[in-house]
Amino acid sequence: MTQGSIDIAWWQLALFSLTLIIPFAINFRYQLEIGKDAMVGLLRMTVQLFLIGLYLQYLFTLNNLWVNLLWLLIMLLVGSSAIIKKAKLPVRPMLAPVLLGLLVGLLPLLALLSLVIIQPQPYYHAQYLIPLAGMLLGNSLTSNIVCLQHFFSAFKDRWDEYEGAIALGATSVQACHVFVQSSLQKALAPILATMATTGIVSLPGMMTGQILGGASPMVAIKYQLLIMIAIWVMMSVSITLCLFLVVRQKISPEGRLKVTLT
Repeated sequence: MTQGSIDIAWWQLALFSLTLIIPFAINFRYQLEIGKDAMVGLLRMTVQLFLIGLYLQYLFTLNNLWVNLLWLLIMLLVGSSAIIKKAKLPVRPMLAPVLLGLLVGLLPLLALLSLVIIQPQPYYHAQYLIPLAGMLLGNSLTSNIVCLQHFFSAFKDRWDEYEGAIALGATSVQACHVFVQSSLQKALAPILATMATTGIVSLPGMMTGQILGGASPMVAIKYQLLIMIAIWVMMSVSITLCLFLVVRQKISPEGRLKVTLT
């Protein structure tokens, strides 16, 4: 027998938060100098989660198609901006390829999940649409950051190799093919490792959350398989399309990079 999700009182959450003394003590003992960053991060996380909790309650109650789509657009814009900034690239020239990569990777999968697989009523139900989009986008952020960092670092570290290929008559697409290949491999390696160890080394967050929420283990497993497949597909589509657009739009016909690297 499974039971519904057990609520946690605020005082219980506050009591458990006292365990934070341990990492702060380690920081003090070994002089890691991360105390300020940790405090800021914890404060931001608490405030942001509280506010998003209130907003999602309103969103689930309202459950309007256009409001849901607007929220998805905001998620995509914020995610794209975060990827570019973390990769330490200029926002303006990189926003279009990153945003388009995420958009093309996300929307068809959401449509397939909502219209064919899960089929909530209505099909744009915020209770399913927003968390699914959040999981797909959240897991795709790191892969996009790693991919872009590795790709543009290759231009700085292996510029002579790239110029040599151009001098020998290769097109810019041909000359940077090895950079694209290596970047895709680096970006997809973590999700492949996660899939290989899921169920033995770790129980993923979605599956654990559903079980704690009262779902049977087999239902939770089906949802977890669904979301892991979707994450891998979205990662593959978003980073591949992003690099495809970068190579064709941000490199001149003469082979010069149009993006200023810091």
